Amino acid sequence: MGHEIANKVLVTRDYGVFNLIVGNRIVKQRHVNTIKKSLDDHQVKSPIIVNTKMEVIDGQHRLEACRQAGLPVYYIVIEDSLNTIEIQRLNTTHKNWTVGDYTNLYIATGNQHYVTYLMFREKFHFGHNESLAMLTGGKPSGTLFETFRAGDFKVTDYSKAVMTAQKLLMVKDYYDGYKRRSFVYAMITLFEHPDYDHNEFLKKLSYQTRKMVHVSTLVQYVELIEEIYNFKRSKRNKVRFF
Repeated sequence: MGHEIANKVLVTRDYGVFNLIVGNRIVKQRHVNTIKKSLDDHQVKSPIIVNTKMEVIDGQHRLEACRQAGLPVYYIVIEDSLNTIEIQRLNTTHKNWTVGDYTNLYIATGNQHYVTYLMFREKFHFGHNESLAMLTGGKPSGTLFETFRAGDFKVTDYSKAVMTAQKLLMVKDYYDGYKRRSFVYAMITLFEHPDYDHNEFLKKLSYQTRKMVHVSTLVQYVELIEEIYNFKRSKRNKVRFF
C-alpha cells in the first residue's frame, strides 16, 4: 500500500504567530513546568496542531513550555477547522480534562446551564458532585457525569437548588461536615420526606452537636439524623425516614 504526505511539520521561534481558541482549556503553569522539565538538548519534536488561522487546536501547554524555555516550536497546520467541542475530544486523548476545563469550554460555546452551574458553585462553594446533586434534584450518577462532560447537562430547578444550599448552610454552625458528599445527599433525601422539618432538626441539633459525627454513607447519615431528630419525642411520635 502506498503512502503519501498529509501534513508537513514546520518549525518556528516566533511564538507570536500562534493564537489560542476561546473555549479551549486554560493553560496551567504546573503542567507547563512538567513539560519544561522534559525539554533538553534532545527535545522531542512532538508538534502542536494548528488550523489555517494559526489557532492552537492541540498543544497549548507544549507551546507555552517552548516559549518559556526559548525552544523552537514544531507544528502542523491542518486545513479543516475544528469547533470547540471537537477540540475538547482531541485534547482528552492527551491529558484528562478537569471539571473547570469542561465548564469553561461549554460556557464559551454559550451554554447557559454551565453558566448557571458555575454561578451556583461560586455563590455557595459546594463541590462538583454536591452541586450537580442540588441542581438536578437528586444524587448524581455516572450517567450524569458523562452528560456533564458531553455538554448536555441541564439545570432542572435553580430556585430549588438555591433553597437546598441555603438549608445546608444553616447546619454550618452545628456541624462542620455540612459539605460532605454523603451528608449533602442525605439532606437532599430528607428535604423530600413529608415528615421532615428542617427547623425542628436544627433546634434538636443545636443541643446535640456532639452526636453529629462524620459517617461514610447516605444511609448512616439518615440514621444519625433520625436519632437526633427524635430526641425527646414520645415513642408514639418518633419518625422514621426510611
